[in-house]
Amino acid sequence: MNLRSKHLEAASLLILLIKVFCVNTLTCHLTEYQIGDECCPLCPPGNRVKTDCTEFRSTSCLPCVKDTFMNLPTGLKKCFPCTTCGPDSGLKIYTSCTATTDSVCEPLEGFYCTDRTRNNCAAAKKHTQCKPGQFIKQRGTALTDSECSDCSNGTFSDGTRTSCQAHTQCESPNLHLKRPGTTSTDAECENTSLIVPVVIIASVVLVVLVLSAIALVFWKRKTRHSGKKRNSTEKGNTAGGEAVNMMERT
Repeated sequence: MNLRSKHLEAASLLILLIKVFCVNTLTCHLTEYQIGDECCPLCPPGNRVKTDCTEFRSTSCLPCVKDTFMNLPTGLKKCFPCTTCGPDSGLKIYTSCTATTDSVCEPLEGFYCTDRTRNNCAAAKKHTQCKPGQFIKQRGTALTDSECSDCSNGTFSDGTRTSCQAHTQCESPNLHLKRPGTTSTDAECENTSLIVPVVIIASVVLVVLVLSAIALVFWKRKTRHSGKKRNSTEKGNTAGGEAVNMMERT
């Protein structure tokens, strides 16, 4: 092999290496995206790529359709779907989706966020409901759950209070304890001064009802007896009249 052939071979190898190196190290500008061995202009936010560029034409873009968005310059052919803030997830819309921004969700009233990413809530749960016998130690917020605590002896709560209430004390002379309190219910007192009059009134009413019933029975019997006597008298008068008529005919 002569010197000229060696030079040609070396030159060919160098060209090949340059091509390979240039293709593998192709670096596009920040406002471009790579497609094959071309650097195409990015589509602006709110748009997607319809067709890639060629050496003869630039990138073709289309606006994002409803319920999709693109928040950055892109070389993608599809826009991102908007996040759904569904009540089934305990969420509601805080900021609606646009062509350039995604939806922002927040917890419904009575819920708190359990999956938060930056300013967006991805999932929420309902605040814990305190049980009877407990009080709300800390009310829930959009970011924290409620905290409950048990009532101590001598106090009660139905679970909706922010503190336990002391049981009612039946300390008046006319009061006595009817039902003791629990951690979920208050004590019940009974007024003893009202018991005697109530008993007397009930007794009088009962006696009046009994006497009225007895009087009604006697009245019905008397009415029935008077009716029978009147019917007998009428039958006797009728028989006597018939006898007189027969005698006159004779």
